[in-house]
Amino acid sequence: MSGAAAAGAAAPERPNILFLMADQFRYDCLGASGNRIVRTPNLDRLAAQSANFANAFVQAPVCVPSRISFFTGRYPHCHRNRVNYTPCDPRETLLQKRLQGAGYRTGSVGKLHLSPPTAEHARSTGFDVVQLDDGISRTDPHSDYVKWRNEKDPKAGVSYNATVKNPAAGANPFRGEIEYRYTPTAWVGEKTREILRDFSASGKPFFLYSSFFKPHSPHTVAAPYDSMYSGVDIPLPPPVDLAHIQTLPKPVRAQILRGRPEYAIDRKRLEWIYRSYYGGVSMVDHEVGLILDELERSGAARNTIVIFSTDHGDQLLEHGLEGKNLFFEASVHIPLLMKFPNRVRPAGYKDLVETVDVLPTLLDFAGIPIPGNCQGRSLAPLTGGGKYEAREAVFAENIIPEVITGGGLEMPYVPGQGVGGIRHPDSKMVRTGRWKLNYYPGNGGELYDLSNDPGETRNLYAEAAHARVVVELRQRILDWMITADETEQIAPRWLI
Repeated sequence: MSGAAAAGAAAPERPNILFLMADQFRYDCLGASGNRIVRTPNLDRLAAQSANFANAFVQAPVCVPSRISFFTGRYPHCHRNRVNYTPCDPRETLLQKRLQGAGYRTGSVGKLHLSPPTAEHARSTGFDVVQLDDGISRTDPHSDYVKWRNEKDPKAGVSYNATVKNPAAGANPFRGEIEYRYTPTAWVGEKTREILRDFSASGKPFFLYSSFFKPHSPHTVAAPYDSMYSGVDIPLPPPVDLAHIQTLPKPVRAQILRGRPEYAIDRKRLEWIYRSYYGGVSMVDHEVGLILDELERSGAARNTIVIFSTDHGDQLLEHGLEGKNLFFEASVHIPLLMKFPNRVRPAGYKDLVETVDVLPTLLDFAGIPIPGNCQGRSLAPLTGGGKYEAREAVFAENIIPEVITGGGLEMPYVPGQGVGGIRHPDSKMVRTGRWKLNYYPGNGGELYDLSNDPGETRNLYAEAAHARVVVELRQRILDWMITADETEQIAPRWLI
């Protein structure tokens, strides 16, 4: 029996689901999360009506593994989708297929990051309607956005990521050359609203997944968002030198120093990166506001679950790294908002939650059985005042350095040798309320006391005074690895 349904009661009207996702969106870039600089009035409005999970964490700090964990409720080492642009295990059933099988109309707009990156493949995973744009040039031949822009934009020959040439002195060097209305962000918003109108009028429950590429790099940002934060003093992370980077475990060093390292980036340029990143955040916020307004106009809002989240954060040169892929808070700690009128109590929730919890929560609210191999837990009891077993820890994992990076950074895995000189590239993280352990087999680890060192600046892993904490947290990782897939490994009944 689900936590959201009562025994013997008539089946309630199934809720619609509107899942809004941004890409590489930092937890601390919401006004509702305490940022007094960034302008996110629409997301703040949503947060005021939602469960705002202050301690939500991804299961992988990289796009595809994280998204597949959202859509399967399973950890990366179990669903086995470990790096970008690798096919999903065909044995995995994604959320949209489960909802489609329960009578939902299903649609997707924007970035899916599935492989192959085609609308045909997306439909095979359970989407009825697909408007696709993965946001990188090698997937442009499959992009509905690119086709649309070629028909609509007089400057279609200019790359959607192009910046203006010779910007004025003191102006944003990342100002985009194309008009905002022709950007991928505006297109995702427009197509989402179109499908929302159609789905809302159909009389059937719907699941609509709207996925923005921003604020992911490159940092091109269209006017007027390019100047929204001009002159604003945004705190920058402290500089990191090579001597400090060399003290980190070998896989972490390899990730920070791969390709063209940016740890010594010019501070003025970094300032404009932050201003442009904030501009990208505000672009997404604008479109979210228009989508929420359309949901209200449709009359469907009263019975629609709205989720806003992201697949991971962005280091923005914290710890000398731009991007993600490591286990620092800026990469793994994410925003997670969930609104469901009369079913989810709007409040801030400090419980540790994982993104694998999203699928079972949605199925629970929809009255659809949660599959036995799901490794998350429904948050419906937590947000509805029911009995809920709080997590003591959250987990994440990643291949470091990332196996598939493309071009000159290609680093294939060689059995017995590893990747890029890293014998065992797979790494694991466990985080409790106070402690975080990042474990790199054969390459040491990192231990951070988050209560006393929230910036993760002092690695305590090798300090004798904390040896017991390291052992206890490694044991948590071992127990997690053994038990995560026990419903698949252990038969429901014994055959003798």
